[in-house]
Amino acid sequence: MKSAAVVNFSSTPHSVELREFSRPEPGPDDVILAVEAVGVCGSDLHQWTGSHSWTVNYPVVLGHEFGGRIAALGASVKGWSEGDRVVSETAAVIDVNSPLSRAGLYNLDPTRRGFGYGVDGAMTRFVRVPVRCLHRVPDDLPMELAALTEPCCVAYNAVINNARVRPGDRVIVLGPGPIGILCAAVARLAGAEVALVGLERDRGRLNVAKVYGCEVIVGDAMAWAQARDGLGADGVIDAAGASAALKTAIELVRPSGWITKVGWGPQPLGFSLDPLVQKNITLQGSFSHNWPVWERVLAMLASQQLNVRPILGGVWALESWHEAFEKMHAGEIVKAVLKPV
Repeated sequence: MKSAAVVNFSSTPHSVELREFSRPEPGPDDVILAVEAVGVCGSDLHQWTGSHSWTVNYPVVLGHEFGGRIAALGASVKGWSEGDRVVSETAAVIDVNSPLSRAGLYNLDPTRRGFGYGVDGAMTRFVRVPVRCLHRVPDDLPMELAALTEPCCVAYNAVINNARVRPGDRVIVLGPGPIGILCAAVARLAGAEVALVGLERDRGRLNVAKVYGCEVIVGDAMAWAQARDGLGADGVIDAAGASAALKTAIELVRPSGWITKVGWGPQPLGFSLDPLVQKNITLQGSFSHNWPVWERVLAMLASQQLNVRPILGGVWALESWHEAFEKMHAGEIVKAVLKPV
């Protein structure tokens, strides 16, 4: 059986097109998932524009934020049934025996390969998924919202596990893309006062953040950072897609404050890190997520403690992927979801 798939076939900019793709067969520890919804991520856009900084296994079907129903089970799979509603983690290939995997940190395993760049992803009708990646979707959570579990997990891991947010903190988030807005929303849930910072062209997306109780700032955020005592923000979350944002973060954060960097930026820094030393700043990277984060975030989505509906800018048929990509790339919407059926 063949179906349409959104395929990234080269590192040349805009080397993405709709192609026929054969339904995969499950290995013994896999399931075949009938995809019902797949989110468009900023990394999909980076691969589309050729501006990414990671290795891609071309040609590859895009899409790593997805959910659907189990359509087939591998021979060794137990505890799951055809028709189960599930979402999938992104770590499609890991070394289960590595020290990091054994510690539950398989997201940091150097051999890790993810859907949509290392192996074929979910912008198609059927995708092969290791059973260890699966999480059950509550019955009352619509699949187009469940498909956004993955970016919520990125934000949760960055803000709760890898930052030092405390109630009453003043936190600045740089970059009003999906991850930036979700980081701001999670920081608000953790009790922080939050300002989300962007550029003039980001006004539409910045307005979405107001739903989560955030201040929104276009341009210079120094006045907000220093408003309490003149020393700067307690913490800065760098969710921008440019390396230069780190310099801004160092300027905005107070002495003995913290910066958590979750945004990718392939450009060389080109500035001194001496202020990082002088101000005794803690700089923390944050990448991906693991099993307990997914379980907690799914519970938050199901209870609507974390509401992702405000960031959903629309649902498109798979064949209209280009329009969805364009709208996200232009900043007209925060998040697009594709439906292969």
